[in-house]
Amino acid sequence: MTRVEFYTQEDRITGFCCSGHSGYGEAGADILCAAVSAAVNLTECIINDVCGTRAKVRVDEGKPSITLTLPATCDDEDTVQAALSGFMVYLIGLRDDYSDYLEVLEV
Repeated sequence: MTRVEFYTQEDRITGFCCSGHSGYGEAGADILCAAVSAAVNLTECIINDVCGTRAKVRVDEGKPSITLTLPATCDDEDTVQAALSGFMVYLIGLRDDYSDYLEVLEV
């Protein structure tokens, strides 16, 4: 199962951790893992490359997991929060369709 935890502080999403393989399909052909991975990569790209935020990204291929942590303040906070909120809404939609394979939590 893939587990995505969104970290929040007050009304601000401060980061996320995505870990595990969904197990929906064979490794290398799992459409759910591909959908989640693409969304993670797009979100990180928007936050760091487009907005210029210096979010800390840690990848652990042994688990597997990726963690993104925002700095205390962002120059383009509204866009960063929109990207993270959109990512969360997208994953909740996937979770609704694939609840045996994907878990989405706010912590």
